Amino acid sequence: MSLFNAQNILETINMIKVQNLDIRTVTLALSLRDCMSEDYKVVGEKIRNKILKYAKNLYEYASELEDEYSIPIVNKRIALTPIALVGESCKEYNYVYLAKILDEVAKEVKVDFIGGFSALVEKGCTRGDNALIEAIPEALSVTERICSSINLATSKAGINMDAVLKMGEIVKQAAQKTANADGIGAAKLVCFCNVPGDNPFMAGAFHGVGEPEYALNVGVSGPGVVRAAVEKLPKDADFGELANKIKQTAFKITTTGELVGRKLASRLGIPFGVIDLSLAPTPAVGDSVAGIFQAMGLEHAGAHGTTAALAMLNDAVKKGGIMASSYVGGLSGAFIPVSEDAGMIEAADKGYLSIEKLEAMTSVCSVGLDMIAIPGDTSVDTISAMIADEMAIGMINKKTTAVRIIPVPGKNVGDKAVFGGLLGEAPIIKVNNLSAQDFVRRGGRIPAPIHSLNN
Repeated sequence: MSLFNAQNILETINMIKVQNLDIRTVTLALSLRDCMSEDYKVVGEKIRNKILKYAKNLYEYASELEDEYSIPIVNKRIALTPIALVGESCKEYNYVYLAKILDEVAKEVKVDFIGGFSALVEKGCTRGDNALIEAIPEALSVTERICSSINLATSKAGINMDAVLKMGEIVKQAAQKTANADGIGAAKLVCFCNVPGDNPFMAGAFHGVGEPEYALNVGVSGPGVVRAAVEKLPKDADFGELANKIKQTAFKITTTGELVGRKLASRLGIPFGVIDLSLAPTPAVGDSVAGIFQAMGLEHAGAHGTTAALAMLNDAVKKGGIMASSYVGGLSGAFIPVSEDAGMIEAADKGYLSIEKLEAMTSVCSVGLDMIAIPGDTSVDTISAMIADEMAIGMINKKTTAVRIIPVPGKNVGDKAVFGGLLGEAPIIKVNNLSAQDFVRRGGRIPAPIHSLNN
C-alpha cells in the first residue's frame, strides 16, 4: 500500500511540475437576492457589504492552500446572482454604477474576475433585462474585472431572436469601446444557450436562481496531463484503450481538484458546490487541447477527424470525472477557445481551422465558438447570425453552447489580436459575409423543438 501511495504522489507531482496541472479557478458563488432596493446606490452598498463579508478571505486562504499542496490555483473568482434581477428592483436603473461597484470590490478582495453582469432572456426581456443589456458595452469598457453573459435560448423555450439581434449589436459596441485593447470588452462577454447556473468559468459564470445562498465551485484543468497520458499509449492502441486512459486521467485530475475545493470551502465556512472538470487550456506550450488531438493521431487540430476526436475526449472526461465525484457540475468537458490554446492558435495561424470547422466541433465540445477574433468590419447581422447558429446547435442537441467572438476594431484577416494573460492572442479568422440580414431581422422567437414537449 505504501508503494501505491508513493507512486500516486509522484504522479501528481509530475502532473503539476511538468504537465501544467492546476486548479484553474476557485469561484465563490454568492446570492444577491437579499440586496434589492428601490435606490440603486443602496443596492450597490448592500452588494459591496455582502461580497466583503464572504470573500474577504478568499484570496488569502486560496494562497495558503497553494503553498500547502504545491498546486497552482490560477484564478480566484466570484459569481453572483444575475445583476439584471437585482437591479430591476430600483426605481431608476443605473447598471453601469453597479458594475463599477462590483469592479471596485473585486479589486479590494483581490479576485481576478467577477461574473454575473448577466440576464436570462431566452423567452423575452423585462425592462431591467433591456437596461442591463444596453449598459454592457459601457460597463465592460470602464471596468477591468467584470464579465458579462446573456442566456438567449433553451431547449424548452426556443431562441429569442430579438435578443440575438440585439446582442449582435452589443458585441460590436463592446469591441468598439475597447478598440485600444483589440476589443477586449467582447472577450469578456458571452451569449449562451442552456446556460448552467453553477459554472465556475468566466466569462459565463453567474449564480443561478435555484442555487443556495453561497457555495464554493471549483474548475480544474489538465490538457497537458491528458496529452502526456495518451502519448504513453502504443500508437496502435484501439479506441477503447484510448478512452479508458483518458477516463483514468480525468479521475485523478478530478480527485485532486475536489480535495483542494473542499479544503477551501471548509476554511471559508461555506458549503462545497460543484467541481467543473473541463479541460481548459492556456497559451502555455504543452497545455493545449489541440495537442491532445495530435497525441491521438491527427496531424493537427482542424484535420478531418477532429470532431470525432473531440467527441470521444469530451465523453471520456465526463465519465472519468463522474467516477471521482458525486458533485460534478458546470460545463465539464473540453473547451476549444482559439486565443487561449497554443495549439488552436497555431492551427488558426496556419489556416487549418475555419469558422465552419469550429462550429462543427462545437456540437460535441463543452461550450461553443469561444475566443474567436474576426474582422472588425463584420456586420451586426453576420455576428447575430453566427450567434443564432450556435444557439440552434445547443437548442436541438439539449446541450450548453455559447458564443464569445471578438470583432477586432481596425483589423482584418492576416492581422492578430493580442489580449494578454490567460486570454492569449488570436489570428483574425475569415468570416463568410453572405448576407443574413433578412433572416435575423424577422423578429420573434424560433420555436423550441418537438422534443421540448417531454413532460
